[in-house]
Amino acid sequence: MIDTDVLIIGGGPAGISAAISAGENNLDVTLIEEKDILGGQLVKQTHRFFGSKEEHAGTRGFDISNELNQKIRDLKNIKVMLEATAMGVYEDGIVTVLHEEHMKKINPKKIIMATGAFEKFLAFENNHLPGIFGAGAVQTLMNLYGILPGKKVLMIGSGNIGLIVSYQLAQAGVDVVGVIEASQNIGGYMVHASKLRRMGIPILTGHTIKKALGKNKVEGAIIYELDKNWNEVKNSEKKIECDVICISVGLSPMIDLFSQAGCKTKYIGELGGNIPLRNENMQTTNPNIYVAGDVDGIEEATAAMLEGEIAGLNAVFSITKNNALNKKIKEKKESLNSLRAGPTGEKIRKGLLKMNFDVKVEHQNNTKIEINILKKTGVASKEIINEKLPSEERLNKGPAAIFECFQKIPCNPCVHSCPYGAVIPFKDINDIPYVDYDKCVGCGICISSCPGLAIFVVNKNYTKNTSTISLPYEFLPKPEPNDTVDVLNRKGEKICKGKIIRVLDGKKQDHTTVITVEIPKEFHMEARNIKVAIS
Repeated sequence: MIDTDVLIIGGGPAGISAAISAGENNLDVTLIEEKDILGGQLVKQTHRFFGSKEEHAGTRGFDISNELNQKIRDLKNIKVMLEATAMGVYEDGIVTVLHEEHMKKINPKKIIMATGAFEKFLAFENNHLPGIFGAGAVQTLMNLYGILPGKKVLMIGSGNIGLIVSYQLAQAGVDVVGVIEASQNIGGYMVHASKLRRMGIPILTGHTIKKALGKNKVEGAIIYELDKNWNEVKNSEKKIECDVICISVGLSPMIDLFSQAGCKTKYIGELGGNIPLRNENMQTTNPNIYVAGDVDGIEEATAAMLEGEIAGLNAVFSITKNNALNKKIKEKKESLNSLRAGPTGEKIRKGLLKMNFDVKVEHQNNTKIEINILKKTGVASKEIINEKLPSEERLNKGPAAIFECFQKIPCNPCVHSCPYGAVIPFKDINDIPYVDYDKCVGCGICISSCPGLAIFVVNKNYTKNTSTISLPYEFLPKPEPNDTVDVLNRKGEKICKGKIIRVLDGKKQDHTTVITVEIPKEFHMEARNIKVAIS
C-alpha cells in the first residue's frame, strides 16, 4: 500500500500544474501517467501559446512541458509513476494502479483527476480506410517521431487544433489541399486561419465530407456544401485529391473513473459532453475528489494549467486548512475568469451557467471592428484592415508596425514586447492590440513575440521606388540575404518578386525568423508572405 497526501491521475498540463501546486506546499504527492513521459499534449505542440504572459503565453508547448517537468524534478516530495494506469477508484478511497506489471494500491487523502479527453470521430462512407487520422495522431507522428502521415492532406475541422495541425503539416513539407468546416464560420482563432490563407491553403466553410475514395487506402475524398440549415446543397459535390484525411472535429472528456468513483456527471454540450459536476474550487460531488483540465470542459491548455493550480491549491487547503492559500486561489480564479471573459469564451461561459456558476463577463470592448467576412474566409476585408493602419503621413515618416489581429482573443505577449511602450496597454487580456504610432519606431522586436504571427513592419519609402516589409517566417529552407523570392498576399497569391534584405534568427526570435524583403512600392500594403524556392 502506498500512502500519499494527494494522488493526481494524469500527467498532462492540468495534472502537472496540480502536482506542482500541491508539492510546493510540502505535501506528499503521487503523480501517475499512463505514457512514458509527462506533459500530455504539450510535448508535441511546437506552436507558441496564447493567453497571458504570466501563464506561458508566447512560449512553445514543448518548452512549457520542459519547464514544468523541471519543476517536478526539483520537488523531491513528488513521486512520479510513468507507464502507470489507474484501474479503479473504490468506495473506501483506495485507487488501484497497474504499474511495472504489478497491481498497486494507493491510499490518498485527496485525489485530483486530470484524465483529459479523447478525439471525436466522424461518420462518413469508407471512414475505415488506412490514411484516415485524428489530428492528435498526426501531431504525434510528426512532432514526436518525425514521420509524415502522407503527401497530400485534407483537414476536416477548422477549430484551433485543425488550423494549428494544418500549419504544422505545411511546415513539414506536406501539401495541405484544404481545410473544410461544416459551420458557416471558421471555428478557431482568426490569426491561425489567416496564417494558412497567406500560405495559399484554402478554407471552405459550409462544407463537409461525404466519402473517402480508395479501395485499400485513401486516394481522395468527396466533399459537398451545406446551407445555413445544415442541408446539402444540390450539385455541390467536389472531388479532392489527397492521400490523408485528418479529422479534427472536437474532443470528448474522459470521465470513466469519475463514474466509477460515484461522482455525479451531466451532459453539457458546450463543455464537450458528459462531464463531472464540480464547484468553483474544482471539487466534485465526492468531497475527496477534484478535477482539472479537459475532462471537466474542453478549453485551451492555458485554462487547463490554471484549473490544475486551483485544484491543487484547494486540495492542499482541504488537508492543511492553511488560510494563507486563499489569496493565491483567488488570484488563479481571477486569471481563469479573465481568459474566459471575451467572445471566444462565450461557449464555456454558457456551459458553466448550466452548472449554476456565477459567471461574470468583465471584458471591455475596445473596438468596433466587424469580422464576419474574416470568420468565413480567413482573409480580412479592406475595411477591417484600414481600421488599424497608420496614417499615410505616419507611413511616409518611416517604418511602422502593423498588427493584423482583429479578433478579441485572450492573448497579450505583444504588449510586453515593445521597449518603447508603443503597444497600447490592455484594460483586459481579450483586448485587440493597437499601436501608438507616435511611439513606434518600426524596430520589429514585436514581430516574433506574436503567437499568431500577425505582426508586420512596413517601411513604405525604403527607396524612391521600393518598400520593405518585415514578416515572421517559420519554414525551411530559410532565405539568405540577396535571395529573390516570390511575394504573396493575404490569400497566398503571388503578386511580385522580392529581394531579401535581412534575416534575423537569433535566440530572441526563438525559431520565428524575421525576414525583411524589398518589394515594389505599390505592393507595400498587400505583401504579407514569401515563398522560397526549394532547389
